[in-house]
Amino acid sequence: MRNNKQNIERWSPWLLLLTVLLVWQIVVSAFGVSEFIFPSPARIGQQLIEFKGVIAGHAWRTYWVTMAGFGIAIVVGVLLGFVIGSSRLAYAAVYPLMTAFNALPKAAFVPILVVWFGIGIGPAILTAFLISFFPIMVNIATGLATLEPELEDVLRVLGARRWDVLVKVGLPRSMPYFFGSLKVAITLAFVGTTVSEMTAANEGIGYLLISAGSSMQMGLAFAGLMVVGAMAMLMYELFSIVEKRMTGWAHRGSQNA
Repeated sequence: MRNNKQNIERWSPWLLLLTVLLVWQIVVSAFGVSEFIFPSPARIGQQLIEFKGVIAGHAWRTYWVTMAGFGIAIVVGVLLGFVIGSSRLAYAAVYPLMTAFNALPKAAFVPILVVWFGIGIGPAILTAFLISFFPIMVNIATGLATLEPELEDVLRVLGARRWDVLVKVGLPRSMPYFFGSLKVAITLAFVGTTVSEMTAANEGIGYLLISAGSSMQMGLAFAGLMVVGAMAMLMYELFSIVEKRMTGWAHRGSQNA
């Protein structure tokens, strides 16, 4: 019974995806929707095969640029989160400012970044960074700031210093928060890269979307969108696997349930 339930859970995303694609194909075919307006899954698949070389080249560019910006976001997010979460004064002073910064539309930064760094990978990397570091910072800070006072008091009695409490207890305790933030941030990083490429690049999926849209190749445009979604989903699953291996102690109860 338990194995059947696990199998259903494992295959449920794919079953749902196939159902959506099937309904999509039936609706487009039944109502005769033009491919210039809303292409069918069959047309998108055809365009994927026809332009596989072009799409692969643009997808690779988007992928490594996104990972570069995401890597910077991890470093900055962890450092800022550690500083904010380890000090009540820093939490009170910096957190509201970071929240206000996160509310700013990151697409508005792209023209500024183009002026500073020119058209190319610079704006795309920085946009991916700007849009993805905040969830990492917030989750690390939350994990450290919500450390139980009773636990900290016990460790202090045992001779632990503030630094020992943060590094040996606070950071490990923050790992579930950290991996949860990575799964959110990686999807945002792909959004940031694609948005930047749409206005400040001559390569990448974002550039492909603009080119395909201007030539009315909507099947190719949707194919590009699906490739971005697939890359984000694969990275999400990768972080989920790493999370289960490194923070199994935090999920053991829910797994048994």
